[in-house]
Amino acid sequence: MEQALRDRFRTELNAAQFEAVFHDDGPLLVIAGAGSGKTRTLTYRAARLVEEGHPPESILLLTFTRKAAGEMLQRASQLLDARCHQIAGGTFHSFANTILKRYAAALNFPNGYTIIDRPDAESLIGYIVKENMDAPKLGAFPRKKTLADIYSKMANKDAPLEDILDMEYPHFLPHLDALREIQDAYTDMKKQQALMDYDDLLNNLWLLLDQHPAIRERLTARYRHIMVDEYQDTNRVQARIVQLLAGNHHNIMVVGDDSQSIYSFRGADFRNIMDFPSLFPDTRLITLEENYRSAEPILALTNRLIDQAIEKYPKTLFSNRGGSNSPQLIHTGSENSQSRFIVDKIMALADQGIPFSDIAVLFRAGFHAFDLEVELTREGISYVKYGGFKFMESAHIKDMLAYLRILCNPYDRLSWVRILLQINKIGPKSAQTLYDHICRQKQGLRGFLEDQSKLATKPDVQRLKDVLATIDDATLSPGGQGEHILAYYLPILKQRFDDYPKRTRDLEQLLAILETYESLESFLEDMTLEPPTTTVSGAFGTVGDREDHLVLSTVHSAKGLEWHTVFILWALDGRFPSLMATENDGQLDEELRLMYVASTRAREQLYFMCPGQVYDRMSGMLLSQPSRFLADLPEGILERHAGNLW
Repeated sequence: MEQALRDRFRTELNAAQFEAVFHDDGPLLVIAGAGSGKTRTLTYRAARLVEEGHPPESILLLTFTRKAAGEMLQRASQLLDARCHQIAGGTFHSFANTILKRYAAALNFPNGYTIIDRPDAESLIGYIVKENMDAPKLGAFPRKKTLADIYSKMANKDAPLEDILDMEYPHFLPHLDALREIQDAYTDMKKQQALMDYDDLLNNLWLLLDQHPAIRERLTARYRHIMVDEYQDTNRVQARIVQLLAGNHHNIMVVGDDSQSIYSFRGADFRNIMDFPSLFPDTRLITLEENYRSAEPILALTNRLIDQAIEKYPKTLFSNRGGSNSPQLIHTGSENSQSRFIVDKIMALADQGIPFSDIAVLFRAGFHAFDLEVELTREGISYVKYGGFKFMESAHIKDMLAYLRILCNPYDRLSWVRILLQINKIGPKSAQTLYDHICRQKQGLRGFLEDQSKLATKPDVQRLKDVLATIDDATLSPGGQGEHILAYYLPILKQRFDDYPKRTRDLEQLLAILETYESLESFLEDMTLEPPTTTVSGAFGTVGDREDHLVLSTVHSAKGLEWHTVFILWALDGRFPSLMATENDGQLDEELRLMYVASTRAREQLYFMCPGQVYDRMSGMLLSQPSRFLADLPEGILERHAGNLW
């Protein structure tokens, strides 16, 4: 059977993919160029390991989205059989949560903790500052969002507070002691209230593996084969987790592309993929270079583009798809003429039968597309823009979830205060009084329901108690609990938001998701770790009624996607790369990789847009030259035209 599988896979994989799939034990680094079938390689390797007799539960597949893990395991099951569904697959954060739910007590942390998202973390930090710090007397002091960013950067970059301040917030260095005090209070409060934020999940898993050898050995014995997707996007903590999980067996396969490492602002460390062979000295290196996405002229450009990188793994992408459309650099006189060119070209493509949804306009920052959005609206072209508020950050969604969270963790102060402040004539002081009573009674939700104080028996507070008493019923499904909460919350929603009809549809969407769960705890964990990204109320700024939407997206949001035609906005030196990046070789190299990622999203046609004579107010400079990344590319690789030719 194994030989039959090998023969079959040999016909379905190219030579480099086959080599990676049938690599024996030991460390393996797969450098997977854009569009080279890395998902296929991981999927086939998972199926091959199971077919050769490795228990599926002994195989760990770590990805950056739950969707990616699910798709890989689904494809592996189609290749082989249902055994592949038993492979341990998920995101780093979900895997950390799974392990910590079992072993958190080893870190003196309750196993029944609640995971908080970034806005909740900011609220908790804001409360600490307000209650414990005399911020006004400190002078210019970071806001709660900035404090959360600083503490998250410390965790993801594994850097001390003073280094983060020195590198990114030097104006806050005089407040170093105060910021350290707030961080300590934040850590203590999370433990007291049984809360963990995203960064805690990874750091606590690392601490568990590092400080508890017996637990680490148990886990390394269980997971005998580890595979990691998008390794170039890992941070230092994730790399350490991988190293510790590999234990002594070193059966670790990481797949990634150094040329697509573009998330340093999130803490991703380019050095992880570059230094992997040093960390595992017996590493075997395999490079996937056959591209299944882009036409050859586009690959000719992207190869020359990434050749400019200071440090990289050498590779040359190739395709058997041919192609006759060379990438084009379009010089326009102004930002608006850039927008008009794109609109005209999009309409021409539509006349050729290319759906709007197979066309994308990519940019470094959301504001780069504002003028284009005006022109698209004027022409009635439907579009969806990826950026803006996320579903889980919307106030009405967070309100709804707060009720559900206190059912699982009745000492969650953030959720209690959020709920109580929605009640008429209940302010911060009264909300704190009610919450303190719950903590003193140590009876969970019962402590609130049985509170007979004058404050707790106010009619509007009693109404809340009534609905909580109703949903605190083990016989109710999560969906049933959600229905009761929604009925209670809708009058509040109508009072708080003028656009409550749209927000009501969002809540109905949330309820529909909730109804698919048997466990409220699982629902809340998934909503925090892998939340939906769009809302009915238009968080991504959809325009028009057609389902066939043009795509506007930042390059960071476009990674992993592809379109027939791609326009890259503002390929102007000083905008792409940004002026700030030109002062640092490391940042400049990441800007180059960002343009590489944008370029490799195109299958058939690629346009770089370059408005000329643009005054930059921040620097006082007149920007007029094409991006330095494109300046020296030969005419045979990149055609140059004036936009007024169209």
